[in-house]
Amino acid sequence: MRLQHRGGVGWSWLSNRGLVAIPVALIATIALADILTPQNIHLGPLLVVAPALTASFGGSRLTALIGALAVAALVAISVLRSSIFTTNHESQLIALIVICAFTVLFCRLRERHSAELRQVRSVAEAAQQVVLHPLPDRMGSLRIASAYRAATDQARIGGDLYAAVRTANGTRLLLGDVRGKGLPAIEEAALVLGAFRSAAHREPELRALRNELDAIVGWSRCQPGKDCPDTDESFITAVLVDVPDNTPVVHVLNCGHPPPIRVHDAQAILLAPQQYATPLGMGLPRAPEALVDTFAFEPGDTLVLYTDGVTEARDRAGCFYPLAERISAWPDTGTPEGLIEHLRNDIVAFCDGNFADDAAAVAVRREPVTGDPAQQPDKVGVSTLCPSIVHRPL
Repeated sequence: MRLQHRGGVGWSWLSNRGLVAIPVALIATIALADILTPQNIHLGPLLVVAPALTASFGGSRLTALIGALAVAALVAISVLRSSIFTTNHESQLIALIVICAFTVLFCRLRERHSAELRQVRSVAEAAQQVVLHPLPDRMGSLRIASAYRAATDQARIGGDLYAAVRTANGTRLLLGDVRGKGLPAIEEAALVLGAFRSAAHREPELRALRNELDAIVGWSRCQPGKDCPDTDESFITAVLVDVPDNTPVVHVLNCGHPPPIRVHDAQAILLAPQQYATPLGMGLPRAPEALVDTFAFEPGDTLVLYTDGVTEARDRAGCFYPLAERISAWPDTGTPEGLIEHLRNDIVAFCDGNFADDAAAVAVRREPVTGDPAQQPDKVGVSTLCPSIVHRPL
């Protein structure tokens, strides 16, 4: 026999018989005590405790069953005491039936509300999955893992964003951070992700790609029905990465974002740009020309992209998370999955799970490849770690 709580929590008779036994034991104890006590003492009204207690952990059917058992116990008490037709016992019986009925009714309403909430959550999760696609675990000669933790409770995504696109000659990645939280940040993240996926595969030069993303963000903000925000209060930091298949380098254009980290021979090397480009969406008419930096990225190296939610996680003493130091101190950086798993556990332990901002991290390892990487099929796969890639929640 299986009792299902339709509010979203299943209660099995076998696995939860200990809980079910509590109201049953209460009914038996109260009934026995009422029978053994003198005629002028009435403990029958206490039977209402049993269905009320059941409603806290069971569904409406189980609550109704316990309520019916309580009513039967009260009738049995009245019969044994030969007082079933007295006004006192009749009023007790009517009151118990009414209270049990209301308890079952409210329990049923709770189940309906829980079902509606469960449906809304499923739709929201589907929408979030469309916005922030899980990264494949392989793209060409690259092996990828990622982790994400939204600052908003019950959310799967927030203002942080990442995406990866294959081109004819390599792989392009985007990782960014929308200023702010909540639905406005998610809306802008979805806009930038869609624009990147649409434009990156055409292989424009990184500066041209950055300018296109910037123009799309500015255009969207000033559409009818939207208040065009002040440019100094709304922007998106981002880092654009181009990894050629046949050259052991990585091209990086940094738009005001925390610089990536290259892990080489177990050493964390900060890839600081010569000059930061302007963040997306600021709309500065005289912004400096973006510069693309080129760094070594050899087979066996791992590139770590992250948002400031990672490095700004604080411990109880208020100290920031030392990402580069923790990566260097970890003895094994052989796989991006292992590195992301290590960082996820380490950050959560460091800040006790209290994230003040959205946090995202992507680890990309260049694997040795035989033959032409561009001709090798990409192996697309997703596993679970924030719930990692390997698309895992922090």
